[in-house]
Amino acid sequence: MLISRTPVRVSFCGGGTDLAAFYENHPDGGAVTSLAMARYLYVTVNPRFDDSIRISYSSMEFVENVDQVQHELVREAMKSTGVTSGIEITTIADIPSRGTGLGSSSAVTVGLLNALSTLAGKPMSAEELAEEACRIEIDVLGQPIGKQDQYAAAIGGVNTIGFLPDGSVSIDPLNLSEDVKNCIENEFILVYTGLTRSASSVLKKQKEMTSSRFQELTVLRHQAFEVRSALEQHHLDLAAHFLEESWQIKRTLVDGITGENLDQLHDLIMDSGATGAKLLGAGGGGFFLVHAPGEYTRRRLNERLKPENRILPLLIDEQGSTIIYDDGKRWG
Repeated sequence: MLISRTPVRVSFCGGGTDLAAFYENHPDGGAVTSLAMARYLYVTVNPRFDDSIRISYSSMEFVENVDQVQHELVREAMKSTGVTSGIEITTIADIPSRGTGLGSSSAVTVGLLNALSTLAGKPMSAEELAEEACRIEIDVLGQPIGKQDQYAAAIGGVNTIGFLPDGSVSIDPLNLSEDVKNCIENEFILVYTGLTRSASSVLKKQKEMTSSRFQELTVLRHQAFEVRSALEQHHLDLAAHFLEESWQIKRTLVDGITGENLDQLHDLIMDSGATGAKLLGAGGGGFFLVHAPGEYTRRRLNERLKPENRILPLLIDEQGSTIIYDDGKRWG
């Protein structure tokens, strides 16, 4: 048996510029500054005695052939790694695996590839995991998504990730002292909206409108570097300013990113003393990333938020996708 553990991600600034429709047409490509969060997607894989396939997630599948697998990420990860029969796969998530804006679907793909490739005796590097996850999700399955989620999940840490016009990707870790990391974890929180949604419809619209909103997306790209500098220099209030500025641009890009309930929640968060708040992911639901410095602000948020608006601490994952258990048994 093998168990992989893969973090979800929190994007500070630059989201949307990791779509090919943008980075292939900008001379410098796209850029996102993001953080791998210590909330995880776990994948367990175990060889079966026979050649059947059993998969357990929010549903359960028991099939005889890999082409019969309905979970498309599992099916394509199995084909990619060559582990196509005689296997039991289970996925477990710390948070809902879809619709939260934390890149959890890509964390599933990366975690599957990590566990299955290791079980097959051909473990993949972090960069290989991210690249193959992108190929499966974007090229094979045709999902209208970008590349930031896969790299953040595979590599971990706090990085500025560049998406170059030729399709290559660069990883530039932030130079953060332990004191700054502790302050980030103490001052930034996630606030759950109580809503989940499929990102595909919003991302499809965003992909289609990229050329007409190129100027706004270019500003979002620049903010990825501005927020990086602010974080490295321990100017967290300034980082929060860019977070808020990013949200005010993002919310106007396409219909469906925000709505009356989300706008009201954002205003309540800011009125409670937060200095910046941005809805994560494609929009429509999931989590707000919030800069809430001081005990007073967090206490006031706890008093004013509805029960469904859970607050999560922002804890940094430094490792990326890892194998946390391996009993040495191998597939095949």
